[in-house]
Amino acid sequence: MELFLTVLSGIAWTLVYIESIRIGFQHKTYAMPVAALALNIAWETIYGVHGLTTSLSVQGVVNIIWALTDLLIVYTFFRFGRSELPAFVTGPLFLAWGALVFSSAYIVQGMFVVQFDWVAAARYSAFLQNLLMSGLFIAMFVGRRGSRGQSLVIAGAKWLGTLAPTILFGVYENAPFILVLGLLCSIFDLAYIGLLLWARRQPVALNPLAP
Repeated sequence: MELFLTVLSGIAWTLVYIESIRIGFQHKTYAMPVAALALNIAWETIYGVHGLTTSLSVQGVVNIIWALTDLLIVYTFFRFGRSELPAFVTGPLFLAWGALVFSSAYIVQGMFVVQFDWVAAARYSAFLQNLLMSGLFIAMFVGRRGSRGQSLVIAGAKWLGTLAPTILFGVYENAPFILVLGLLCSIFDLAYIGLLLWARRQPVALNPLAP
């Protein structure tokens, strides 16, 4: 069961990243909230490298795959993200802000390792940033007044990719902290899926200029 849930989570999140890349280039925007994206790639590179330099595992290989796909999402952010901001945000200012966000994410992830052991740090930080991402996806929907740069594939795969480790760690390993965070993620993720479904039926309610 552990292997099944790990592989299921790996496939689901890989699908999130591949679809985010596709949607990002198709809509000429970034498909993942930048704060969550920064924490994600920092998590994946730190724990991916650590896994490869200690003992090879399924999760370690998955982390490296996630990091490589996430790099393309980072590219879409720096390629198209400037257009999402007000005119007073110049190109150099945008690049400086992006560098600050991503470097801060690495510092935060590093402090989790300093504060906890590698296993606890990986799990606690992963579920906390996952909950943040769930909320930020809803904020992205509201900020963009609809589903531009988003898709049901991303939303559904994210929900499934989070539910699998929630069951694995929260239920089978009896970790109440992770279980509660995972359940909160599911609530936000299902709400986000509902918003995307609603947007398909009511485009004019979100954007009066929509056909």
